[in-house]
Amino acid sequence: MQLVIVESPAKAKTIERYLGNGFKVMASYGHIRDLDPGEGSVDPQNNFAQKWSINSDANRRVKELTEAAKDADDIILATDPDREGEAISWHLYSVLREKRGMKSKHMRRVVFHEITKTAVLKAMENPRDIDEELVHAYLARRLLDYLVGYTLSPVLWRKLPGARSAGRVQSVALRLICEREKEIERFVPIHYWTVTADLGFTKDRQISAKLEMVDGKKLQPHDINSAQMANDFASALRVSSVNVISVDTKPGKRTPAPPFTTSTLQQEASRKLSFGARRTMQAAQKLYEAGFITYMRTDGTSLSQEAVGAIRDAIKSQFSARHLPSKPRAYKSKAANAQEAHEAIRPTNINKKPSELSIDGDQRRLYDLIWMRTMACQMSDAEHLDTKITLQTTDQRFGLGTTGRVVTFGGFTDLYREGLDDQEDEKDRRLPKLEVGEEGKVLRAEDEAHATKPPARFSEASLVKKLEELGIGRPSTYASIISVLEERRYVRIEQRRFFAEDTGRVLSAFLEAFFERYVAYGFTAELEAKLDQITSGELNWLQVMHEFWQGFEKSVKDIAELRVRDVIDVLDKELEMHLFPVTEENPEPRKCPKCQAGQLGLRIARNGGFIGCSNYPECTFTRSLGQSTEGDEASELPRDLGYDDMQRLISLKTGRFGPYVERTGLDDEKAKRASLPKDITIAMVTLDLAIKLLNLPREVGYHEGEPIIAQIGRFGPYLTHANKTAKLASGMEALEIGMNLAVEKLAKVKPKPPAKLIGEHTSGKPIELKTGRFGPYLHMEKVMANIPKSMDPDQLTLAEAISLIDKKMEKTPTKTRKSGTSATKSRGRAKKSG
Repeated sequence: MQLVIVESPAKAKTIERYLGNGFKVMASYGHIRDLDPGEGSVDPQNNFAQKWSINSDANRRVKELTEAAKDADDIILATDPDREGEAISWHLYSVLREKRGMKSKHMRRVVFHEITKTAVLKAMENPRDIDEELVHAYLARRLLDYLVGYTLSPVLWRKLPGARSAGRVQSVALRLICEREKEIERFVPIHYWTVTADLGFTKDRQISAKLEMVDGKKLQPHDINSAQMANDFASALRVSSVNVISVDTKPGKRTPAPPFTTSTLQQEASRKLSFGARRTMQAAQKLYEAGFITYMRTDGTSLSQEAVGAIRDAIKSQFSARHLPSKPRAYKSKAANAQEAHEAIRPTNINKKPSELSIDGDQRRLYDLIWMRTMACQMSDAEHLDTKITLQTTDQRFGLGTTGRVVTFGGFTDLYREGLDDQEDEKDRRLPKLEVGEEGKVLRAEDEAHATKPPARFSEASLVKKLEELGIGRPSTYASIISVLEERRYVRIEQRRFFAEDTGRVLSAFLEAFFERYVAYGFTAELEAKLDQITSGELNWLQVMHEFWQGFEKSVKDIAELRVRDVIDVLDKELEMHLFPVTEENPEPRKCPKCQAGQLGLRIARNGGFIGCSNYPECTFTRSLGQSTEGDEASELPRDLGYDDMQRLISLKTGRFGPYVERTGLDDEKAKRASLPKDITIAMVTLDLAIKLLNLPREVGYHEGEPIIAQIGRFGPYLTHANKTAKLASGMEALEIGMNLAVEKLAKVKPKPPAKLIGEHTSGKPIELKTGRFGPYLHMEKVMANIPKSMDPDQLTLAEAISLIDKKMEKTPTKTRKSGTSATKSRGRAKKSG
């Protein structure tokens, strides 16, 4: 029996059907292991040695795979044909090799770019070893992202409370969005006018023409810059006649777009189907696993000869002979990385029209798009005739012009047009036949006011396109980049456009000011190119890692020495236009509206940024950073956040003690609640964050044989380890802190003296001597008794300890006695007042 391991169960079923008897196909469900959670899993001082651990939810799968592998004659690793797929196979290989009795097992690697019987059987005939260069490229990316995240996040928590994390590529994407916001803020509209005239000729022929020349000078777009000027020109035209000066007709062609790559599929699905990048990739993944399309993570635009032949046959049978060009079209991608070897995204069988497949919803719509694009890329050009008519008033003062288009052959546009909605461009804009020298009359002339518009905010499609143009990130990562920015509330999407939130603006300004090199477009693109060169074997991956780490580590150390006040001053200046815009209504935006004397400025507190007055504490005016107040946000509660992996509903609610998250129980299980720490606002709470809060206390890791626990108590977040307790800076730190930083914090704390057993109380319960925040005290179950200053704790006898505990118990009455005492006191106060 041969064991074949793939990523997903859907793919496993399909491949097992193709292979038949003698094969068992199992799924790994993606990666079976990852870097150990928390800090310290990558050691830059030891040649970037890594600590890997099997994911908790993958333990059972590893056990099942191991048992099946022991019974197999051959093990075939058939994960996806890209860098990530190679990494999954490498992890499987490494883990299985370590199991007892597995060292002698024969393991092979196969890849296929489409899940069809032909492709699968052909791949099985051509096995190979694990591609070390692809694995090294994966390691470099994974370790870089890990090191940037775990090194930079603690700096953010200390210098920029409220910021959750920053990533190598996501920070650059955030910078693009924030810079677009700056462009919009700085934009000053230009007001201008255009003048158009309706012209009449004999035989009821009419055209509309635009004023293009005045007194022999060609008008530039914004030359008519006042209403008076526009009105004067329109008035003069109304009493004029015109002559046709020239009629120029030129043929034109439009060529079809290449077949889809990952990024162009994401862009087109966004424009035409309103799909986000993640939604597109989820639908594409299902289509691939069902065997309907080729592999959907690719930068290549080439098609196999077999596929081109099938597409041309389909065009010949479904369209006219003229729709099929004499030669096949060949496309070449500008990208030069590991994914280039893959074909473009296409249907595995072009003869399967969308209407013939038993799929619906997102998959049907996306397949329809892929099928049309693939067909269109091998069809003939669209052909048209463009006509330009130039006219002049009889007094030769004004020149006018108009253009028209006649589509002479639809070509590929008879099936598919690229873009959001360019059908208007393909419609005939016919002009009546006019001869040079013909005279016409001005029937109507009007002027129209315009204003230039600021640059448009990024949509998912335009952001993906920009990232690709800059060479930042890779198409397979764009969906996750966008998701992280949304989940961390750095950006929001409204009407399919990205808006930078204030938390995102502050974070981006911080990174630009203090980590400029690492969010620079050129540096990030250059690093991406080096990572691709690792794939092709041109660069050593460890050399790239060392070069990056040396500079990055120094930058982190430098910023760690800065005072928070210095950081705030830089950010206050950088964000001035955004935080304090000068308007007609408010010419002095920094003037405090409460005390009228102080100056407003950016302030940073444990719960993030806000605007405060320089006269604090005399003036307590504050303003949130573009967010609603906590009360306004609370008015939108309760709000369901989603379900955890056990299908328990997680909700965000508010009560008498403020906002909290709640997880409903299953069967007889009680609901669990967790209050929001002061540094976590309602706006920051996502499903992932809520689950982390509900899972506190959290085990950070083991140190010297004892667990380090992070938790949040009555007095804030803290760490515990053996007999040590260390305060944490924020609730977010309790959720994210890793081993290295935790051990460092605990090392600075003096250990508490261990509890000393005094003896047993008359009730049989042990009495211990402990040291707390206010000195030594006695502890017996829930009873805690202070030791008088007149007594030496070290010389305390058991009898004295029992006496102190008994006195404390007498002063702490039961609930019934306490209620009665309170009632007596209330009656006494009532008598006195009477």
